[in-house]
Amino acid sequence: MPENTVIYTHGHHESVLRSHSWRTAQNSASYLLPYIKPNMHILDIGCGPGTITLDFATLVGPTGHITGIEPSPGDVLTQARQTATSRGITNVEFKIGDIFELEEMFSEQTQKFDIVHVHQVLQHIDRERVSEAFMQMRAVTKPGGIVAVRETDFAAMTWFPVSGGMTEWVDTYQLVARANGGEPNAGRRLVSWALEAGFARDKITASAGTWCFSTPDQRDWWSRLWADRTLSSNFKTTALKSGLADEEKLNRIADTWTEWGKAEDGWFAILNGEIICRVD
Repeated sequence: MPENTVIYTHGHHESVLRSHSWRTAQNSASYLLPYIKPNMHILDIGCGPGTITLDFATLVGPTGHITGIEPSPGDVLTQARQTATSRGITNVEFKIGDIFELEEMFSEQTQKFDIVHVHQVLQHIDRERVSEAFMQMRAVTKPGGIVAVRETDFAAMTWFPVSGGMTEWVDTYQLVARANGGEPNAGRRLVSWALEAGFARDKITASAGTWCFSTPDQRDWWSRLWADRTLSSNFKTTALKSGLADEEKLNRIADTWTEWGKAEDGWFAILNGEIICRVD
């Protein structure tokens, strides 16, 4: 994306891709699955390592096609292409693309997309330009097609046992995300943003989906992931540079995650806002 348009709070550290690679169409886009039909052409914005993208490719069949885009070159697109090859999926392509330049990027494409999908991306872009992103997505969607969005809401996350350290984590994360220009509580704002972009309210279907981590294996995986992100990802870099945390605070947060993961009664739930916007 253009310089200063977005700073990805997490980056693509291994701990981040560990989470992204866990995502599937079933656990991260179930609200969209009833709309996907054979032969469709789908654009997946912010495709990451491509696990959701490739699930879409199997659903549209060999006569359909999926395009996955990421804003910059790097190992994540290489990983996506390698996964496609290993799964024998050929009706997919991965390329560099900017959510604010979709109309220009696909101007020579004769067919617009049946579905434009974005998952956990809008929370990271410039919060003053989100409606512009919606307009770009609508511009490359065919009449009768849909724009589908799913975004988490950090302030709505909840957990047990009650922990001051976990509260410190989520408060610090929101400060860091906003320092990067993003909106960490994007999930609750999706309908509002779509309306700002010109979608009529009767063309918007809103829902909510959850992720929950509670079994011993889930707690171990989720807690290690966030402890590692706290100490090794772009989150740490921004937190330190902006003065929102020091090394002591970050180590304390990482230790909190480790302790939560060991709690036999540990439970963590994430609320995600979801919308389907129908294009006239």
